[in-house]
Amino acid sequence: MIRSGNQVMASILVNAIYEMRNYPVVLLNTVLSPLSFLVLIFLISDGALLGEAILGGLIMSMFQSGISLQTDLSHLKNDFKLQEIVVSSPTRPSIYVAGMALSEIIYSSPAIIILAILFAISIHVPFIQVAGIVLVLLMVFLSSVALSFALATISTDIVQSYSFSRLITILLTSLAPVYYPITLIPEPLQFLAYLSPTTYAAQLAQHLGGLTQVSPDMFIFDWAVLMVFTTVFLWAGIRKARWRDV
Repeated sequence: MIRSGNQVMASILVNAIYEMRNYPVVLLNTVLSPLSFLVLIFLISDGALLGEAILGGLIMSMFQSGISLQTDLSHLKNDFKLQEIVVSSPTRPSIYVAGMALSEIIYSSPAIIILAILFAISIHVPFIQVAGIVLVLLMVFLSSVALSFALATISTDIVQSYSFSRLITILLTSLAPVYYPITLIPEPLQFLAYLSPTTYAAQLAQHLGGLTQVSPDMFIFDWAVLMVFTTVFLWAGIRKARWRDV
């Protein structure tokens, strides 16, 4: 238990604390990405979609944290051969990934804290609904971490990993209806939005936040689909990742 804790802490120190302490300018990207979309939606809607934008920022921050893991894992694997060292050590893949994933959350903590404060100020719902939103965010993060791990172990170049990371983030958090209700998308095109797991996460979060309403059947369906996506990504991360074949 102590060894596992030390291994997780080592990942956090290497992948988060070191950069945050020595290169604080890199934190601007993690803060500006979700907040810039929030400000844009706020201005365009004249403040009417502030709540949706805050929830969208939280979803984007959690998803971006998880998917950024791909770039960091690929960098450490290909440039520093760290994965080969970890493979030959007693460290289990789950411990290694858990430490790296926690480091991404810590790295994104400035944006998450700001958005959490805005959430507390602007959205007032019972604790049970707040807990539901937190669960949605955790599922988004978990699925993106699993997907990142699978992609990182098969990636051969940091540039390739960065391209995948940016493309996936844009498709699933910028183009998908995360910062605004799906009802603003023309109905004939809504089926495209439903191809993204973040659409279901946003719809759940907006409903739990009292910002939009969905039918009980749709509410259950959203949970089911989000769980299926999370399960599939976890399966891909566990079964399809090339951990020892590097």
